[in-house]
Amino acid sequence: MYDELHQLAPEGYAVGLHIRFASPLIYHSCYPADWVAYYNANSYYLRDPLVFWGIGTAGTARWSEIRLPDPFNVLKKAAAHGMTYGVVSSYGPITSRSMAGICRSDREFSDEEMARLTEITARLHIEAKPPSELTKAQIEALQCIANGDRHTAAADKLGISESAFKARLTSARVRLEARTTSEALKKAREYRLL
Repeated sequence: MYDELHQLAPEGYAVGLHIRFASPLIYHSCYPADWVAYYNANSYYLRDPLVFWGIGTAGTARWSEIRLPDPFNVLKKAAAHGMTYGVVSSYGPITSRSMAGICRSDREFSDEEMARLTEITARLHIEAKPPSELTKAQIEALQCIANGDRHTAAADKLGISESAFKARLTSARVRLEARTTSEALKKAREYRLL
């Protein structure tokens, strides 16, 4: 779906999926590198009217249609980096909102292009939906690994056989759609399940 966004947005795009506690679980940006560096160095994500609009509103709008204050001139500074016209799309509940932004330098986006962004944003949100919970046994097993325990020591600590411990890790990997235990541990932390 990132390829679809790339085709839609000549000057780049950014995606923040499942924003919880003020940060996305997944973030991907193809905006111009100099803009991304400047934006991050100035913490504009805390001051960007497009972010405020997307957090507070589910829908899709052209940047020029958003009438929120921009005291730090974020949009004017973006235009100086070739990001003159754009669209932001926001989807999902406020407790786990996803946003996508696209931009170009030559013209406003058409209604059809906006509709495509709306559809892509919804698909990205749905595809990236993290698991909402792990079982107590899965959490205990992953926590043992996070603490540096080897399988035998972890099994002893939990009072189960080593094969039962490995089964817990396997079920956690399946639940988190991870290939390895370290990937499962990383995802569990990202999803704030540990």
